Amino acid sequence: MPYLFLLYLIAYIDRINIGFAGLQMTGDLHFSDAVFGLGSGIFFAGYLLLGIPGAMLVEKWSARKALATTMLVWGCVASSTGLIHTKQEFYVMRVLLGVTEAGFFPGVIAYLGHWYRAEDRAKAVAMFMAAIPVSQVVAAPLSAALMSVHWAGLAGWRWLLILEGAPAVVCGVVSLFYLTDRPSQARWLKPEQRDWLNAALASEQQARSQRESVRWVDALRNRDVLLLAVAYFGGTAGNYGLSLWMPKMIQKLGSLSAVQTSLLSAIPAAFAVPAMLACGWHSDSTGERRWHAALPRIIAGVAMAALALALGSDSVPIALVLYAIATAGVVAAYPALWAIPSAFLGEAAAAAGIGLINSFGNLGGFAGPYLIGWFSSRTGGYSGGQWCMAGALALSGIFALLVRKRRAIA
Repeated sequence: MPYLFLLYLIAYIDRINIGFAGLQMTGDLHFSDAVFGLGSGIFFAGYLLLGIPGAMLVEKWSARKALATTMLVWGCVASSTGLIHTKQEFYVMRVLLGVTEAGFFPGVIAYLGHWYRAEDRAKAVAMFMAAIPVSQVVAAPLSAALMSVHWAGLAGWRWLLILEGAPAVVCGVVSLFYLTDRPSQARWLKPEQRDWLNAALASEQQARSQRESVRWVDALRNRDVLLLAVAYFGGTAGNYGLSLWMPKMIQKLGSLSAVQTSLLSAIPAAFAVPAMLACGWHSDSTGERRWHAALPRIIAGVAMAALALALGSDSVPIALVLYAIATAGVVAAYPALWAIPSAFLGEAAAAAGIGLINSFGNLGGFAGPYLIGWFSSRTGGYSGGQWCMAGALALSGIFALLVRKRRAIA
């Protein structure tokens, strides 16, 4: 788990570092907010291509090989983004980054199902996805430091993208030798531990199959899978709208430097880490999933609505409090939400369902940043985009509640 956490930390930094790079890049390359918003969000168009195959590869081929290959390719693309000069190159590299990284997250979620029982799965997802807020805490000071350099005639934002893509390449090689596909292959477990875990997972799989048997093809049109996809769409719209645009919104609010803005952007994410872990642990301890996925999103929507009402327009501290509430609400819902599919779908069906939820849901990662940029270019402010985020987060909570309640969802 610590190693998977590290991999997602690297992956998420490569996703959101464009938000910090944009503090300098948009001026250097003369990009408008609309261009930056489209380029930031178009990353998720690539998820439509490889999200489902990526999760299926983990089940049908090898988690170790699939994840290692994915990281090697996306690391090269992430670093190459630091060499762009035109908006067309910006768009192309962001689409390629989305395509190359598409299989990573659904692959890991499916992979966790090989190792964790259903009653432990929300805690496992919480520990893994805690990398989201932690990556923002790490990326903020790191990006601030890199943007202050000017080596070999290249601006700091270029070095930020080049250097932050390199760890993915290194970890891709390490993953090939370090990861283990299933407990039965784990030589670092004692034989009795392997036998116990294999028996527990096999018993759980048999119980799921007897209760509700869904083929992987049927999972793609399952009612609850589709509801979860829409719920995830609303969450990612708010998540990436916040993570990619918050530095620019804070900078405009306080007329701050790029370095000051980057450092302040770490504060909301720091508050989100304990909220996410606590929600995951409480969801597992109670066995309840839907409200744990819905309520945090609704609270986040209220915080975004407060920002849109300009409650923090003249105060950086008030705005940071609202951003912290919104960020915590967005990420706290993830553990319970991702524990739901594998609770009622078999392994192959769960992989397909997870791939669909991730692929469609991550289109929200395109919609959120794009809408904020679109409204900003036309109105000169961010309130229109913030209202969109508030609505998306509220709908995310509502759709999570529409998922059927199951007796043994934990």
